[in-house]
Amino acid sequence: MDHIDNILVVDDDREIRNGVVDYLRKNGLRASAAVDGRDLFAQLDGSAFDLVVLDIMMPGDDGLVLCRTLRAGKHRALPVVLLTARDDETDRIIGLEMGADDYVTKPFAPRELLARIKAVIRRTRMLPPNLRVTEAASELAFGRWRLDTTARHLLDEHGTIVPLSGAEFRLLRVFLDHPQRVLSRDQLLNLTQGRDAELFDRSIDLLVSRLRTRLSDNARDQAYIKTVRSEGYVFSMPVTVPGEGA
Repeated sequence: MDHIDNILVVDDDREIRNGVVDYLRKNGLRASAAVDGRDLFAQLDGSAFDLVVLDIMMPGDDGLVLCRTLRAGKHRALPVVLLTARDDETDRIIGLEMGADDYVTKPFAPRELLARIKAVIRRTRMLPPNLRVTEAASELAFGRWRLDTTARHLLDEHGTIVPLSGAEFRLLRVFLDHPQRVLSRDQLLNLTQGRDAELFDRSIDLLVSRLRTRLSDNARDQAYIKTVRSEGYVFSMPVTVPGEGA
């Protein structure tokens, strides 16, 4: 039997959460509702979900706190779409930095939310199986480099900061989350594009070139990002979380 995606909608506004749940069900998905963080984690422990729709503005632990908690625990790989009523982009940026996969601004058309849910799930499933998940780490180490995932910049072995553009950071995170795996251009494009996407067609090649420059990765030796002819790219350097296993 074909899998039917199961969505958990977390919102303290009963009208909104019930309305979203009803709409998702009418459009062929399974859906459940949670009223707060405690209810969220109780349901996650009892059932398997494919994605969480999470309201930012809730009493107690808000959506940003809950998103960060998800990314730090056993549910770190579960996709998250945030709902925000704020026009200020600060919450949206913070939410994406906390590990959210997308956001929708209230008031929203249910059809838009459904489209974003499907797009996030589709991108998630484009990944090869058994990939390493590193969302919980605030710092990742590889070769002579470290990536500060909170400040979103590189540090070399001397602690010197190398700033990254948003697109460069997203691409590097994809590589670090999936080291030593060949990723096609289509996979990289889908995993790095967001609402601020500046990528299209084969411009992923240009972005890889820019990232190699940041890493001082010799185009001939390719110590970090190797080109796999006719397939894509592979991040060949092992990735570790400083302090783990010490």
